[in-house]
Amino acid sequence: MTQQILIIDDVESNLLLFKVMVQQHSQAQVHLFSSPLDALAWAGEHEPDLVIVDYMMPELHGTDFISAFRQLPGKSTTPILMVTANDKKEVRYEALGAGATDFLTKPVDKVEFQARIKNMLLLSDSQKKLADHSTWLAEEVRRATLEILDRERETVVRLSRAAEYRDPDTGAHILRMAHYSALIARELGLSVFDQTLILEAAPMHDIGKVGIADAILLKPGRLTEEEQAVMRTHPLLGFKLLNGSASRVLQAGADIALGHHEKFDGSGYPAGLVGEAIPIFSRIVAVADVFDALTSERPYKAAWSLPKSIDYLKANSGTHFDPACVDAFLADMGAVLEIKGRFNDDDESALQTYNAI
Repeated sequence: MTQQILIIDDVESNLLLFKVMVQQHSQAQVHLFSSPLDALAWAGEHEPDLVIVDYMMPELHGTDFISAFRQLPGKSTTPILMVTANDKKEVRYEALGAGATDFLTKPVDKVEFQARIKNMLLLSDSQKKLADHSTWLAEEVRRATLEILDRERETVVRLSRAAEYRDPDTGAHILRMAHYSALIARELGLSVFDQTLILEAAPMHDIGKVGIADAILLKPGRLTEEEQAVMRTHPLLGFKLLNGSASRVLQAGADIALGHHEKFDGSGYPAGLVGEAIPIFSRIVAVADVFDALTSERPYKAAWSLPKSIDYLKANSGTHFDPACVDAFLADMGAVLEIKGRFNDDDESALQTYNAI
């Protein structure tokens, strides 16, 4: 790509002289301006590779032009050569302070001028290549990060479904309740970050069931008190399995696993937490999990109707469930029904999709 050189000098003969000297040893395209203000306007719309500016000009001094130029987007590192008839050190200090890269004193020596131009164009080219490389590197890091997140998400879903396979629930259950949880989080006004986090972490709520014996987990009839006590250890088992991970998703899953059977009135387990002492993610998942269990058919029960399931949530709001979470869930029943229809128990292809927020 042809490099662009911007030259500003209020003396026409100087402009022509600089242009000739530039073009003798460079294929760069030269843009001449006798008005610093016009040059600034042009620079706001273009990307010069080098700026050559005179010091003494009627509209703007060269240092004022440089200061204004440096304020333009993307112009903080563009090489600038100031040309001045004033050889005082104070002028040089002022030019450097304003953002000049280098300077020459008039009368300009042709050989020195052309050497400086060559070096500064090489500097500009190197800066652009470095910027391009940085952009490429940032994109590669972004792509690699997304691949890692996708693999983590897939691992979480497969791990969660492994727990579900030991239970009469289906793989679709974990996807529905996860999306219900994200919906509640959205209606509660949680950040998009938290909406995504609960979507990815909620499927692990029952991961502790992998530690429950089949004789209890798969028992068709009512559990004895002793068996109930064993079953109620699965939140703590899930927490121990996931806690301490460097993954924000697995750590959120640990907290959800531990608290999703707590009840708003304190009658839940394992800790008997009350109200807002229960982590918000656990309060959200409690609503999403129970609603999907009620409205889903299982070998041991028929699916409840939508009105009956809604009535159950309302009747237990303030006791089992956080009222704010129930209200948030019921605020957009259209979205609830869309999720329920999208993740069908009999549609295996739908289970391979884990939509992000």
